[in-house]
This record gives sequence, C-alpha cells and structure tokens, in this order.
Amino acid sequence: MTSAPLAARLTAVAGPLFFPVTAYGPDGSVDLDVFRAHVRKGVDAGAAAVFACCGTGEFHALTPEEFRLVVAAAVEETAGQVPVVAGAGYGTALAVQFAKLAEEAGADGLLAMPPYLIVADQEGLLAHYTALAAATGLETIVYQRDNAVFTPRTVVALARTPGIIGLKDGYGDLDLMQRIVSAVRTALPGRDFLYFNGLPTAELTGLAYRGIGVALYSSAVFAFAPDIALAFYRALESGDDDLVNGLLDHFYRPLVELRAKGRGYAVSLVKAAVRLQGLDVGEVRSPLTEPPAAHIKELTGIIASGRALLERSGGEPGGDDTGERG
Repeated sequence: MTSAPLAARLTAVAGPLFFPVTAYGPDGSVDLDVFRAHVRKGVDAGAAAVFACCGTGEFHALTPEEFRLVVAAAVEETAGQVPVVAGAGYGTALAVQFAKLAEEAGADGLLAMPPYLIVADQEGLLAHYTALAAATGLETIVYQRDNAVFTPRTVVALARTPGIIGLKDGYGDLDLMQRIVSAVRTALPGRDFLYFNGLPTAELTGLAYRGIGVALYSSAVFAFAPDIALAFYRALESGDDDLVNGLLDHFYRPLVELRAKGRGYAVSLVKAAVRLQGLDVGEVRSPLTEPPAAHIKELTGIIASGRALLERSGGEPGGDDTGERG
C-alpha cells in the first residue's frame, strides 16, 4: 500500500483495469505461484490496476484466510507499480472483516460488493457502506449491481462519505447513471468522484458509457487476451472507429452472446480462456460449473477472430498473457 490517493493512482496509468482470476491447483487449493504469474503478466502487459478477489476472482468461494493470502500475493507481485484493490462483501460484519484482512495484506483500496442475498432499502445500504468505509483506512469503491442499486440521492450521500471515492456500475441503466452523475456534480461541485463501467465485458457498452462521461472500465478480457483488450482501449481513446467497431462486431459481441449461454459464464468462461492461453489456473469452484467442450471450441474461435482482426489492422497479436507455467 502506498500513501498516494487511490483515485489519482487509478487514473495515472492509461489502460484497462485488470481483474485476475484466482488460481487453484489440482487438489482445489489456492495456487499462489500460478496466481502471481497471472498478475505479473497482466501488470507487464499494461494494466492500470489489479482488482484481486473480486467477482472474476471468485470472492464468493474464498475463505478469509485464502482471501488474505491471495491479496497479499497480488500486493507482493505488483510491488507498488499499480494499485491493488481487493473485494469485500457479504453482510456488514463480514464485509468489515474482509476489509481489515485486505488492509493487513497491503491492499490500496476496496471494491465493496453488494451485501449477501438480502434486498435492503436505501437507508440500510447507506448505513452498510458507511460502516465499511469507516472500518479501515482504505479508500472504497462501491459496486452497484443486483441487490445494491442506488438512487441519485443515495450516491450523493455516498460521495459525501469519508473514504468512498467512486461508484462502479454493474447494473447498466444509463438513464439512472446519467441522473447519478448529474446529481453528484450538482450537489458536490468540484468533487472528483470516480465512475466505472462494471458490466460484464464492459467494452461492449464502452461507447455508451463514454457518452455520459464514464471512461474507466473493468476488462475481463484483459485477464486472457491483454493484446485485444489494450488494442480496443487504445482505439477507443484515439477515436479509431474502424478498429473499435471491428472488435465489437467480430470479438466482443460474439463473446457476450457466448457468455449468455451459461450460468456463471462471466467467471467460468474467463477462467477457461486463461487456461486456453497456456496458464493452468484450475477450474472454478462450486457452485459454478465449467463450460462444455462445444462452448470452449466456440470461445477458441472467438479469440482467434479477435487476433486475426488485429493482424489485419496492423496490430501485433499477442498470444499468451500468462507466462510459461502450464
């Protein structure tokens, strides 16, 4: 953990936000060596930050001790090059426990995921995130999705809360997001509150989110094809509409359509793709299940299509984002 503000560090490096998968060995236990290789390759490829033990990292499946070890491994491997943000979730008491473990492990911040299962009112959600933000010295990003969807008034209150620096949107209601951005801007002029597009395969909605001023996004694709993810990011930044649209049409849209064919594919399909690139990160833990062979074949073709497009556009296709470990 560094003393520099997390918000400044998250915007200092021009690149996608990297959400590594959590690696498991043949016996199902966490494999920290493989996880470190995965993180190192992502940082070397140009990740702006590492978000460890979040949704793609199977936070839901980790014990507190495993969580602490994985976050610590990410911190050690990044060695301060980019910030490490750790997931924290469940009810308030457990979320606070995970937050404290992340702080002990050296994380730079927290991604506060929705409370477990229950649907709370706005007052309860605000109390939950206020308590979580106050529990440690870590700066916190609140994740809007599923059972944690906020009114603009609640987000204004969150933005006023010490320690809360941003909102990641995984809900996808652009009308709501525009009203949130407007409400915070109006109520707190000059407040540098961060917004993130956190939808699965966020690149597909990148153009729409940029239209309301949300440029930061999480990239699941970066976990297995950083060459494609970076090419898209740079094309979006530079206004290369041909490459943006080509990747949307021939890589990202087919990937999203494949993701829709299975439950939990926002995690298990990504993990399968990492394995396809040469790093054996193991399978997902139950209750998630692995994609069938037909979907793996389709995934292989989609990745090949994305890289072929980069070759035709004059880019340099990468192949492997995971190092030599098999």
